[in-house]
Amino acid sequence: MLNALGAWLRCLQDPATGDDLSDAWADPDLIDLMRVLEELKSAAAAVQACAAAVFDASQRRAQARAGVPAEQLGRGIGAQVALARRDSPHRGSRHLGFGKALVHEMPHTLAALSSGVLSEWRATLLVRETACLDVEDRHRLDELICADPSCLEGLGDRKLIARIRSITQTIDPASQIRRNAKAVSERYVSCRPAPDTMSYLTGLLPVAQGVAVYAALSRAADSRRAAGDERGRGQIMADTLVERVTGQTAADRVPVEVQLVITDRTLLSQFPLPQHRVTDAGRSESAAEAVNWRHKKAPDKRLVTQPEMPAYFPGYGSVPGAWARELIRSALGAGDGRAAPPRGADLFKGGSPPEPAQTEQSSLVSLRRLFMDPVSGELTAMESKARTFPAGLARMIRTRDQTCRTPWCDAPIRHIDHIQPHAEGGPTSYTNGQGLCETCNHAKEAPGWNATTIRTTPPGNGSASTPTPARPTVARPTPRTDPGSRHTVRITTPTGHTYTSTAPPLPGSQTMN
Repeated sequence: MLNALGAWLRCLQDPATGDDLSDAWADPDLIDLMRVLEELKSAAAAVQACAAAVFDASQRRAQARAGVPAEQLGRGIGAQVALARRDSPHRGSRHLGFGKALVHEMPHTLAALSSGVLSEWRATLLVRETACLDVEDRHRLDELICADPSCLEGLGDRKLIARIRSITQTIDPASQIRRNAKAVSERYVSCRPAPDTMSYLTGLLPVAQGVAVYAALSRAADSRRAAGDERGRGQIMADTLVERVTGQTAADRVPVEVQLVITDRTLLSQFPLPQHRVTDAGRSESAAEAVNWRHKKAPDKRLVTQPEMPAYFPGYGSVPGAWARELIRSALGAGDGRAAPPRGADLFKGGSPPEPAQTEQSSLVSLRRLFMDPVSGELTAMESKARTFPAGLARMIRTRDQTCRTPWCDAPIRHIDHIQPHAEGGPTSYTNGQGLCETCNHAKEAPGWNATTIRTTPPGNGSASTPTPARPTVARPTPRTDPGSRHTVRITTPTGHTYTSTAPPLPGSQTMN
């Protein structure tokens, strides 16, 4: 099967396939092709579901033979599914649960998915909407809805959900109560990036609480508008939410340490700093003299201004340098914007590290100097003899990794983990540390998982990159321009598959240019 699928995949990936479509296919044939490919996607999803269920059973047996306690059986399986599907561990667990439900409890839905009558998303709706039923009732609903594929033709998402809920209410009236109780237990608040240096703050709440919160914000906005506030109604509601949650009197004066990461060039780009050049004879000359010298050497060329480096805002990503400066100016009371001021900013410079600078906690803005190689973008490392990572070292690793280091996982960092376990002699060092979310840190504790720090050799020496265990040394990166020169970890799963995780480039490194 793998060989046949590989041959089909190569055919679909061939650029000539797309050219052939534009030259030799009639419009009716193109519609037929799209339908066939859609059915192929559904059939592939069905095989993926079956493979995930079989893989889960096999891994659980292997873990049981390895002596894993019963309550820990299944740990790390969803993470392996996620890596195979190039998805996050959270979605990997959902894919695994989806496959097990189809194979063990909903055979008619699996058959409809295999035949292409159901898409993967509509099969997911069936699994999700019947999760509150016991196995027997789930079997019955599966048969009522999917035993006859013709009943699914032309059925959209809303109609499908309505039919599922109608039958569920008939089969088990108490299931809706259980469903509501489960939904209340899953309330949460999340924050994710939005375009243009904005963010979405989302709260999943019981309907009465959600309506009450919105009504309170609406009343506050109406009251302030009536008193002459010139802000828009939505602006007032957003600012009131920030003020009431943080306890501040103004939304733009929230004293939260946000760890803005910015280069010294970007931070000070609006200041008239003197520029000098050292000549071959050792004489220092001004920037104007340097311009004249370069023009004489190459009169047809002019100096090219280096583009401004963006900054990095944890939890959001890259932000414009001008916006970052305005954020700091706002904290100092000198800005015009309404941005939240930082309590701390990490300032990147090139060179060797001095003694750690003291930080004044009482300041609205404080700078911590972090020194990195300007080519590779790697921070200068440090280590500790303690088992747990000290605050300063943990902050460096969080700044370097930005989010969970597991491939395709964008979750916030919750744990600073030893790549080579401390129990096996792994040092508490910058090189041997990585930021992981809670799920990924627990997954790697399952039998068969292994991670190593990859040391890449400088180009030109004829050696290939080889993985070696992390060593208890203070690492000083060798300047290189290849991505492998950044901190890189190789992850090996229980099946022997390997995945590589490279730290993202930081502001000011040549890899961002």
